[in-house]
Amino acid sequence: RIILRNLLGSGCAPERLCVIRPGGGEIDGVACIENLAAIEGKLDLLIVAVAADAVYPLVDEIIAAGTVEAVMLIPGGLGETAKSRAPAADLAARINAAHACGDGGPIFLGANCLGVVSHPGRYDSWFIPLERLPKPQKAPERRAVMLSQSGAFMITRLSHNPWLDPRYMIAMGNQTDLTHGDLLSWFAAREDVDSIGIYVEGFRDLDGLAFARAVRRAVLAGKQVVVYKSGRSEAGQAGVMGHTASIAGDPVLFASVLAQAGATVTDDVEVFDDLFYMAGTLHAKRIGGDRLAAASGAGFEAVSAADAIVGETFSMRMATLSADTVGRIEAVLAEKKLAALVEVRNPLDMNPGADDDAHVRITAAMIEDPEVDAVVVGLDPTAPMVRALEQSRLRPGYDLSDPESTVHTLPPLVARTDKPIVAVVDAGRLYDAMAAGLMDRGVCVFRNVARGTRALVRHVEARLDAERIRRHFGQS
Repeated sequence: RIILRNLLGSGCAPERLCVIRPGGGEIDGVACIENLAAIEGKLDLLIVAVAADAVYPLVDEIIAAGTVEAVMLIPGGLGETAKSRAPAADLAARINAAHACGDGGPIFLGANCLGVVSHPGRYDSWFIPLERLPKPQKAPERRAVMLSQSGAFMITRLSHNPWLDPRYMIAMGNQTDLTHGDLLSWFAAREDVDSIGIYVEGFRDLDGLAFARAVRRAVLAGKQVVVYKSGRSEAGQAGVMGHTASIAGDPVLFASVLAQAGATVTDDVEVFDDLFYMAGTLHAKRIGGDRLAAASGAGFEAVSAADAIVGETFSMRMATLSADTVGRIEAVLAEKKLAALVEVRNPLDMNPGADDDAHVRITAAMIEDPEVDAVVVGLDPTAPMVRALEQSRLRPGYDLSDPESTVHTLPPLVARTDKPIVAVVDAGRLYDAMAAGLMDRGVCVFRNVARGTRALVRHVEARLDAERIRRHFGQS
């Protein structure tokens, strides 16, 4: 019933749906039919939500009927346990045999599968009520995809950061039929997708090679692929087998092969969140090199950004600001009566007395410097001169509602520059509205400067590596 309500709630018209239930009638305005034989024409999609034991004969019936294009197998217990592995393997063999006959038969997603969210298709087949996981559109155009063996992985990621906002979200579960390689191959060729985030537990036989090749095709097509790999420890590998009946494989080999293919690979969930978010928000920005400028009214933030530029396999470097940029910044500081307190350097501690206007103009001076490739700016939300509160009681109107607030003045700068800007709102829940307002307007926002800078370093590394791969294959 939750799946049906989600389908309706996501915009799928009742007349596009039917429910197979003996006795007919209707549920929530959707007509019920007796059985598969009562289907008129051919279904685009059949969602199977029955007990695991009922799946085996039902799959045979679906294949024989020839009235379904695609099937989602929601139930678990189809390969995750020792008792179910042999029957599940036999089921997969029967599905595969059907692919070799006639029109190839239906394709199957799952089993043990949360389902699919397709915003273009206007359907959400997840069994998580929309009130527990609303999916409002955050991006002007959704251009990301999330693929995952674990439905819960996608749920928690999206709950933490709605601005990930993928165009499609697909849980593949046990990969009884469709695999990582199949799905990534499909999205690698789509022009409406820029970034792909993937949670991998393990591969079916030979699918690891197909997956690596699909990564390479995606990268050659200008896409970014971010992968989180689980099952690194012995205990984790046992957990993977019990979760989605997967063999985790060697994590070092996995990371090496996919990095060579052009993917960004991480074994940390928070790092995955950061890299996938950044891949979406900064995809349209040009990565011209490794030179970083950093500024903040909080001295520790400026220093922390500089400390975070050194990664494991790649480092950025602090840019040398041009004389013109130094002059522009000095003029802003003089206007704000901060010149006697601040020496212009990179990273720049612009003093807690800097207001919204100073933050944005100094950021503009830095990002417009031809010797700078990217900027990290701390927005100092707790500083009294910054309009960062949703509503100020001490200074009514000196808050986010003011057109001079950074929430309104920074996004136009971010939109007009072709270089990446990362904004930092390092403060507690009182300043969530500031961060959300900036993110809603397309600004890449982090709540910690070191975390944001480290993510930018990985992002720049991945983009430069991808460009080298495209040049090597003549597709730059």
